[in-house]
This record gives sequence, C-alpha cells and structure tokens, in this order.
Amino acid sequence: MRLFRKLAIGVGLVLSMGLGTAAYSAECIAPANVGGGWDFTCRSIGKIMYDIGAIDEQVKVTNMAGGGGAVAYSHVVNERNEDGNLIVAASSATATRLAQNAYAGMTSDQVSFLGAIGADPGVLVVAADSPYMNLMDLLNAVKNDPSSVTFAGGSATGGFDHLKVLMALGEVGYNDVSSVKYIGLDGGGDAITQTIGGFTQAMTGDISEVVGFLNTGDVRVVAVFTDERIPGFEDIPTAIEQGVDLVAVNWRGLYVPKGISQADYDKWANALDQVAASPEWAQEMANNGLAPFTKVGDDFQVYLAEVIADIQTLSKELGVIQ
Repeated sequence: MRLFRKLAIGVGLVLSMGLGTAAYSAECIAPANVGGGWDFTCRSIGKIMYDIGAIDEQVKVTNMAGGGGAVAYSHVVNERNEDGNLIVAASSATATRLAQNAYAGMTSDQVSFLGAIGADPGVLVVAADSPYMNLMDLLNAVKNDPSSVTFAGGSATGGFDHLKVLMALGEVGYNDVSSVKYIGLDGGGDAITQTIGGFTQAMTGDISEVVGFLNTGDVRVVAVFTDERIPGFEDIPTAIEQGVDLVAVNWRGLYVPKGISQADYDKWANALDQVAASPEWAQEMANNGLAPFTKVGDDFQVYLAEVIADIQTLSKELGVIQ
C-alpha cells in the first residue's frame, strides 16, 4: 500500500500559557498572514486548549508569512531550536514542500512534528452527466487509454491535488506517472468549473471545494480519500471500500522545535490530544468542513516519514525534484 495514506493545512500563535500545573509562556507561529488554514489552526486550537483547561493562559497568535512556510521553518530551526514554549502550525502542504526540497535544503527531521487533529478530505469529482459512475470506472479509463482522461486540480504539477491522482492509480497498478494528464489551475473553483464544462474529465481537490457544486447537482463525487465515510456526506463512498487503499487528506496540525525536552514535547502532545477529544473541537470541525483525523506523537511522526518518502519518490518520477 502506498503510504500517502493521509496527507492534508495548519497555523501559528504567540501564547502565554501553561500545561498541567506549571505555567508556560508560549508562542504558536502561523507561517502565513491572517486568514486561511494555518491561521485558523493556531487560533482555533490555541483557544480550545485554554477553554478546556489543557493550558492555563490564553494564546496570542504570531503570523510569520513567507516562502509557503519556509520563513517560519527557518526561524524555528535556526533561532528557536530549544524553545519549549513554541508550537508552529503545519499541514500537508508543509510535508509536500519539505519532501520536494522547497525549503532551501531544510529537512523534516530538523523539527519534531507534534500531530494532526483534523483534515479536509481529498476527493475525485466528475460532472453529473459523466460516464464514469465510480472510482474504478475512472481509474480503469486511465489505465486503458491515458489520453482519454484529463484531471484538473487547484495545485501545480507535483502538488497535493496531482499526487492524489497518481497515488490512487499506483494502488491499482498503474505507475506511468508521466502519461497521466493533469492541469493545475488557480484554485479548486477553477478546476471544478473546467470539469463541469467538459474541458476536463475529473477534478481532484478537497471536499470543502466541491460542496456547493454537489448541492446544486452539477457534480458527483466518485470517491473520498478517508478511512470512513464523512459525517454529513454518508452517500459518498470511500476509495478504500472501492478497492483503492488510499487515504489522502489535507491535515491540520503542529510541529515544535527539535531541541526541546521530552517533557515539553509530551506536555504539548497531551494538550493536543485533549483538544482532539473535546466536543469544542468536534463543533469547530463541523463548522469548517473538516473530518476527524487524529494522529499525535510517535504515531504521527512515523506516518509523516512514510508520507514524505512516498512524495519524494513520485516527485522524482515527475521530474519535480532530482
């Protein structure tokens, strides 16, 4: 099984807070401007940590934009390596950029990834009148004649949307990645419009990008890349139940500096676990179209290492990296 099994967007904060009985003045950096996924992650997770008593003081967010997360990553590695009061927002985009050497040679082992506690599930979508009725219809069409199917996505070649398609095909034994037709557009809205208009045969994106089009009946979602069907979208089958063993989600999570103590790492992990289990986070996920996806501590680090290795392999085959 290809272990892109659960990819998926994060954030950051300046915090003054405590974990357990000790008081900690802490910061969480969002590697982007205010608004968007990373900012949401920091503000939401930080607030809930305080509200449920996992930390003792409220969280203040620091936004540090630049280089798709590279500026913040470099800052943590080079200037804050032993700061046990620091957490940083991360996502599947972080993993992809590290795997593709987009952070100027910096690597994933220069920080410690803390965990992910929610995700925007990946989907494959066709127009309502498409002849492809399920995921295997679509993938078999590519296998039989790669020129007959063009996928549209909101990421560039070698990005998250593109890789989901390639990994799904890899699960059914098709690994000629250079023959798969993919068009990268400026966001999921443009990609789905191309598919509805018949200019492409399928759209690869996230569930949050297609809900409006799904509700109007313009599209059909042939598969969602989650372990189980999404609450609220129970009529959409997973790829797994259709014989394609792939989970690909845009996760929302955090990392911490590599040089912090094990005690500090464990305290942050415990606080994140408490958020994941809280009704407040369940409501926040429901409000923002996220699905449950909880991996914290060693479980997440093992998963992420496998994901990054898988992305590197595919990216080399695509010529995105050497």
